[in-house]
Amino acid sequence: MTYSGVVKVGGRAAVHELTELMISKVAVGPMDNNSYLLRCRNTGAQLLIDAANEPETLLHLIGDDSIESVVTTHRHGDHWQALAEIVRATGARTYAGRYDAEGIPVPTDVPVEDGDTIRVGRVELTARRLVGHTPGSIALIYDDPQGPPHVFTGDCLFPGGPGRTTNPEDFNSLMDGLGEKLFKVLPDETWVYPGHGNDTTLGDERPHIDEWRARGW
Repeated sequence: MTYSGVVKVGGRAAVHELTELMISKVAVGPMDNNSYLLRCRNTGAQLLIDAANEPETLLHLIGDDSIESVVTTHRHGDHWQALAEIVRATGARTYAGRYDAEGIPVPTDVPVEDGDTIRVGRVELTARRLVGHTPGSIALIYDDPQGPPHVFTGDCLFPGGPGRTTNPEDFNSLMDGLGEKLFKVLPDETWVYPGHGNDTTLGDERPHIDEWRARGW
């Protein structure tokens, strides 16, 4: 089945099959959060991005192979409601941006800095700190050797614009970070997996950057 990235709460996961990585996307909770299960196709190792809600749904998605790690993209509560239960059930190591870790009630085993590498089996993800939506939000980039890159943006980038900010300074910081760390270094074909809603690509969003700057959100 062709992957569309369209999921709904209570519905089935959508699975994006890459050469070395399988990405399963599921929508959970009252705020329609996206959680992503990454599975290394060479080793079977698994990593979960955002244990947002519905731990029973996430544990069913994870299956008997469990997970080695869980990454929380940022401190906002709708992205970690199931984190404690997932960690209890799996023993997974927890990762979060160093500057958001204090706002997540489950202890962070590995505070993540800008440019750090997070591994799932033989697959490497590069973390990029994006300041503005929160002080320590992180995006995770998978530079697929067999195809275009893939980036998990949390609430920093969506179809139609950047994530919510509360003042012009934070907005400009987020826009600058997106520009320097994503748009300037990754190609148009880069697939974007946000924290809520449908997927997009950098190419679909790039023509609108000046429009976002002008409107201020």
